[in-house]
Amino acid sequence: MPENSAYNDLVDLFRRIGIINDAIAILDWDQSTMMPEGSASSRSEQLATLSVLSHDLLTQPKISELLDKVEVNNGGIDAWKVANVAGMKRAHLHAISVPAGLIKAQSQANSSCQMEWRKAKQESDFSFLMPSLKEVIEITREVSIAKSEKLGLSPYDSLLDTYEPGCRSETIDEVFSDHENFLSGFLGEVMEFQSRQPKTIPLKGPFSIDKQKRLGTEFMKDFGFDFTRGRVDVSLHPFCGGGLNDVRITTRYDENDFTSSLMGVLHETGHAIYEHGLPESWSYQPVGSAWGMAMHESQSLLVEMQVCRSHSFMIYAAPIIKRAFSGSGAAWEVDNLYRLYTRVNPGFIRVDADEVTYPAHIILRYRLERALISNDLLVADLPVAWNEGMASLLGITPPNDSLGCLQDIHWPSGSFGYFPTYTIGAVAAAQFYSAAKKQLNDLEDEISKGKFKSLLDWLHSNIHSKGSLLSAEELLLTASGNNLNIKVFQEHLQRRYLH
Repeated sequence: MPENSAYNDLVDLFRRIGIINDAIAILDWDQSTMMPEGSASSRSEQLATLSVLSHDLLTQPKISELLDKVEVNNGGIDAWKVANVAGMKRAHLHAISVPAGLIKAQSQANSSCQMEWRKAKQESDFSFLMPSLKEVIEITREVSIAKSEKLGLSPYDSLLDTYEPGCRSETIDEVFSDHENFLSGFLGEVMEFQSRQPKTIPLKGPFSIDKQKRLGTEFMKDFGFDFTRGRVDVSLHPFCGGGLNDVRITTRYDENDFTSSLMGVLHETGHAIYEHGLPESWSYQPVGSAWGMAMHESQSLLVEMQVCRSHSFMIYAAPIIKRAFSGSGAAWEVDNLYRLYTRVNPGFIRVDADEVTYPAHIILRYRLERALISNDLLVADLPVAWNEGMASLLGITPPNDSLGCLQDIHWPSGSFGYFPTYTIGAVAAAQFYSAAKKQLNDLEDEISKGKFKSLLDWLHSNIHSKGSLLSAEELLLTASGNNLNIKVFQEHLQRRYLH
């Protein structure tokens, strides 16, 4: 059994680190939502200081000494403690791979680049972002090399492992190659099938932002979002952040189209209920957090794509949406709203993409970011490479940078290795939801009546409450009965979009 004093000291240390990281997350959220532009330099210093403090705590020699004292074999040991120690070792190893000076430089560069991204996106001019993005990529490359040497991984895989422990580019390549081949024929089939269906009747605005907020809040409550421990705000790019018992989600509103904002709210709500459902008894410990971002994305995509774009959900939601905007006529009926939310149309913006074309956006970003990290693609050449990739994968070319390579905040914020988790998460979501439907009687009928308790209980029991007790592979196998299987996702797409 772990030596109690050593283990307890580790628990205390990781609690301190977790609280500091919560403070970083709240400052990040504020920077994206409410912080005045003039505060950017001060915020950069604040974030850098806290990041270095967290890093210093995590890399102190004392942690290595304590971890040596709790070396155990797993026989007869509490599984949660064993998993917690393993998580501590992994976090410590990642941290000691990177010098503190590089951590500070990275935090400052990322913070500065995010502010430059706002200006560049507004002006739709990549040249505004290029110098700061180049700095971010150069520092990220240094980090990836430092980590790769310590972890025994390729530089890119060391970044991927940061967001999805144990996942490797070989797996991503295999899954993405399979799905790209699938999409090359399937997209055409879907477009042809849609052409033979009744035309979607457009919804005519304007749709007041206040009404959109009230509608989103109503659905969030139905899905169990705890407003005593969270809130929803506005940002340029929707996200879920915050800390323990303080989950912050954001969306963006368009008075001419409420549909994107609503699904953005539901997507981020999926993230939030995962965070709310993590095991409280292991708060601020590695085992008490989500295993990785693919599992996190599986929960947001299960809510948004698997549930909220289903016909069953629209039976329940259509009258509420109609009432919210005082709608009348056929455009506001169930079948038309369902066609609206399952309409496939290759577009430029990832967060607005339909379920069929969304993976193509991720495949593009994955290939580009690998090329940027390996220095096979120069930052100056990114807009052209982006446009060529969009033309190849979806047959469309962005008319400007804002609709092209400036649309996401991930790279300006230094998040390289994150994008693949979206599509891995989509595959896992399909597997989880398929399993839930098999295990829960009349689930789709319950959803059509706005009853989500059975599904939420299943998710909590099988996924949320597990924290990082199980790896992503173990969690997927235990909850769905299968390893990661792109075919399950593809079969879901065929059922929904060809019938």
